[in-house]
Amino acid sequence: MILITDGGSTKCDWILLDDTGNVSFRTTTEGLNPSVFPREEILYRIQSNEELQSVFNTVKTVDFYGAGCGTISPRKLLSEVLSLLFVNAKVTVQEDIMAAVYSVTTEPAIVCILGTGSNSCYFDGESIKTNVDALGYVLMDEASGNYFGKQLIRDYFYKKMPSDLSSKFEKQYNLSSDVIKMNLYKMPNPNTYLASFAKFLFSDQDENDYFFKLKNRGISKFINNHILSYPEAKLVPIHFVGSIAYFSEAIIRDCLEQHKLEFGKIIKSPIDGLIKHYKTNKLKTL
Repeated sequence: MILITDGGSTKCDWILLDDTGNVSFRTTTEGLNPSVFPREEILYRIQSNEELQSVFNTVKTVDFYGAGCGTISPRKLLSEVLSLLFVNAKVTVQEDIMAAVYSVTTEPAIVCILGTGSNSCYFDGESIKTNVDALGYVLMDEASGNYFGKQLIRDYFYKKMPSDLSSKFEKQYNLSSDVIKMNLYKMPNPNTYLASFAKFLFSDQDENDYFFKLKNRGISKFINNHILSYPEAKLVPIHFVGSIAYFSEAIIRDCLEQHKLEFGKIIKSPIDGLIKHYKTNKLKTL
C-alpha cells in the first residue's frame, strides 16, 4: 500500500492506494509545514487521525509532498516523524512543488503554486529548477493567501479600503489590534492566520474595483518576480495549482496575456492529479 500526501500549511490531503492503484481511503489532517510547526505538533496532528492510525504498521511506502520541505532540515524533521509512525514504510519527503508538477503535466512547463503560500518552478520533463528561493510569508509569497490577507488588513487600518467593504470586513473578522498582534507575534501559524483573511477577497459573487485591483496587483507581482525569472517563460505553458489560483483564473489569464505568456491549466488541489500520476507512472516501478 502506498500513502500519498499533499501537505500545506493549512491542511494536508492523504490518499491510500492499494497495489492496483485503487483508492482505499482519503483523509485530511491539519497542516504539517515543518518550517512552521514544531516536531511535537506534527506528531500530534498525524497521530490524532484514526484512519492514519489504522495503517501505521501496514503501509509500505509513504510519499509526502509538502510546503516548507524545500530545504534539508525541515525535510529531515518530517521524514523522522513519518518513519517513527509508519514503522514498515519507505518514507520520501519532497517539497510541494513536485506534487504540483506531477498533478498537471508530464511535459516541459512552468508550474506555480498559489495557496496559503506561493512558489514556482520550471519543469523540463524530468526534473525541476527554481530560480527564486522561497523565503516565506514575511519576505515573499506574492499572490498567496497570506499575501492578500496582509494587504486587506493593511488597507483596512490605513483606511484605503472602501467604506462599504470595511463595514463587511469588520462584521466578518475580529479586527481588534490586540487580537491581530497576538496572532501574528505570539501564536503559532501566523501565515495561516493571515491567509484566513483572504477568503474575504473571494467571497463576493460580484467583482468590485477594489478587489480587482488588489488581486491584479498581487498576481502581476508574482508574474514579474517568479514566472518572468525563467528564460523559458515564453516558450512553455504556465500551469497553476492552489485555491487562490483557482478563484483568480480570469485575472491570471488576463495578466499572462498582457505578458504574451501561454496559459496552461489551473487546478484547485493536486491530489487527484497525483493519483492519476501514480497509476500511470509510479506503481509500475514500486
